[in-house]
Amino acid sequence: MKFDLTEALKKYFGFDAFKGDQEAIIANLLEGNDTFVLMPTGGGKSLCYQLPSLLMEGTAIVVSPLIALMKNQVDVINGYSEDDSVAHYLNSSLNRAAINRVESDVKSGKTKLLYVAPESLNKEDNLPFFQSFKISFIAVDEAHCISEWGHDFRPEYRNIKPTLEKIAVARNVRHIPVIALTATATDKVRIDIKTNLGMPDAKEFKSSFNRPNLYYEVRQKVSDEDTDSQIIKFIKSHEGKSGIIYCLSRKKVEELAKKLTLNGFRAAPYHAGLGNEVRAKTQDDFLKENIDIIVATIAFGMGIDKPDVRFVIHYDIPKSLEGYYQETGRAGRDGGEGICLAFYSPKDLKKLSKFMDTKSEMEKEIGRQLLDETKAYAETSVCRRKVLLNYFGEAYTKDNCGNCDNCKRPKKYIEATDALECVLSAIKALKGQYEQNYVVDFVRGRATDHIVSDGNDKLPEFGNGKEINNDIASIWNPVIRQGMIAGYIRKDIEHYGLLKITSSGKEWLKEPRPFSVVPDREFVDSDDGGEGGTSALDLPLYQQLKGLRHDVAKKHNLPPYVIFQDISLTQMATTFPQTMEELQQIQGVGQGKARKFGKPFIEFIKKYCEENDIERSDIMRVITLPNKSKCKLKIIEMIDRRIPLDDIAETQGLDFDELLDDMESIVNSGTKVNIDYYVTDEDVIDQDEMQDILDYFRHSDTDDIDTAIDTVDIYDDDEGLTAEEKARLVLIKFLSDAGN
Repeated sequence: MKFDLTEALKKYFGFDAFKGDQEAIIANLLEGNDTFVLMPTGGGKSLCYQLPSLLMEGTAIVVSPLIALMKNQVDVINGYSEDDSVAHYLNSSLNRAAINRVESDVKSGKTKLLYVAPESLNKEDNLPFFQSFKISFIAVDEAHCISEWGHDFRPEYRNIKPTLEKIAVARNVRHIPVIALTATATDKVRIDIKTNLGMPDAKEFKSSFNRPNLYYEVRQKVSDEDTDSQIIKFIKSHEGKSGIIYCLSRKKVEELAKKLTLNGFRAAPYHAGLGNEVRAKTQDDFLKENIDIIVATIAFGMGIDKPDVRFVIHYDIPKSLEGYYQETGRAGRDGGEGICLAFYSPKDLKKLSKFMDTKSEMEKEIGRQLLDETKAYAETSVCRRKVLLNYFGEAYTKDNCGNCDNCKRPKKYIEATDALECVLSAIKALKGQYEQNYVVDFVRGRATDHIVSDGNDKLPEFGNGKEINNDIASIWNPVIRQGMIAGYIRKDIEHYGLLKITSSGKEWLKEPRPFSVVPDREFVDSDDGGEGGTSALDLPLYQQLKGLRHDVAKKHNLPPYVIFQDISLTQMATTFPQTMEELQQIQGVGQGKARKFGKPFIEFIKKYCEENDIERSDIMRVITLPNKSKCKLKIIEMIDRRIPLDDIAETQGLDFDELLDDMESIVNSGTKVNIDYYVTDEDVIDQDEMQDILDYFRHSDTDDIDTAIDTVDIYDDDEGLTAEEKARLVLIKFLSDAGN
């Protein structure tokens, strides 16, 4: 049967014209064909199955992962009709009477659209019901959930295909048409979806992933306190606008929502630990503009249709670029302003990596690869739009989008022709069997256990980049990442992560042409005060304070970071403390540090403010929540009693990393803690290794842990401390002994 789709669109939904590929997608589904739709958030995916369901004989089943959103979707559809039976949902939230009504309406033919959770579809007890009526087609929404490489993998999605086969057999139907829809999918995920749903020949419709109205920015996360302040200042400058802030932990969601409320904003928390009624009300309040800001875990947002969200902030860097893209896609869906701000610290990546320790080896490997992509995005100095679109298999040809932090503050390119030649030659020699880190070690000439056991240290190309590495050790990742964007290198789809040389790359090797790259941004666990830091930072003052710190450090014969950390200088150049009391409010500056090193700093800042007519009354004060000082006092007391650190962590309800965080905070503020009883124990740290680490920090200009691990060659113990834990413990000892 032929339909006038434009007329149907006007009749049922009141729209005059389709967007993008909507009409072609609907026409393909009406012909009974399997259909794969890749369309960014806000592109109009829902209409692609809603309209044909109203036109076709039978009932369309929509598999949706979030129960909380089904009611919203059903209400929208029924709102277009005089009959409130046109759309229903079937899930665990319904009582028996409501289920009976749904089943009766479906069997009578009144219901054209039935939303179900995958668990409900696959439930054996429900199978007779699904076999009892004509199904027009199956729509699998958020189809990336079927893939282990997707950002929100749900194992129950894998059972959709077997269930459909059982229904088809019972109905004596050869095939039930399937439409799979997702807003985010790489080639790897796309293949997984089609394979697992048994639709290898599905016609594909792929819309552009470019959202020109979205502004992308990544800022250095220096501490929770600083990040909170930055967010509050940002929201102050966007007063009254709707926004979503994503945090990884429920605890942080609660804390930040409370702090925002204390500072006068209409905000509410949203996470899976809250009751259904509370979450539904919060969602409703947000849609009705009773509140402006939702602070949420990723439990919030999937399928939310609020067109005027003006900012999306990621407090923590997400686990995958797919998740990040989908979450940022909730901003500016009306085509208006959409600011996407993310905070990033390498320390957060390490925490995310540790979360995967309990997972299977396969899950760990997938998670690690996805984190590597996130890290590449966060640290790149290339146009963020270009990097994002490249990840989803779309080329962005402009060099400068004009709407991301890297394009607004572009870095200079550096010559990298020889480096690219080294990398491409290495990938070719290694026959495309290895991932990025292995290739980098190979060109640097690092004889790792893996390289030696494979015998690849004997290849003539091994160490072909040693000289370049001596000049610019950080060049390799930018060369590989930007080589991918240029089309010379690709990641294998079947064995994701393995680097392959493309035909263009082979051509380039035959006839090398000039190639340049933008160096990656340097992110450390404490802020360097540069790009992406606190927006209110007085950069000239910050640079001068670094100079003063250098002079003070020289006078005391100490590394500069022992005097004050970069985060402390950043806050000094933001809040301009001019008394000892004010200085002690700066992060990392307690009474001890203030008295020992503070006087020249407050004198310098006072003079700077006078010379530059800086009015400190303009500085915004942020209302904070009570701090964790009681916990820190307890830690100090227990260290004084020489209690083993792992026992302290256990009694305080902390994991070992969190304990080290608190100890670093204690010593950085100028309080002395004597942990010799712990670190001088041979069973904890080999004493020769400890001495090497101690010597390194004594003569190093940086307290960066990763640099220390690489320089000293610190290794994980099989059943003891990790390399990172050992380096952090020795640093704490050094800071306490030398600076306090």
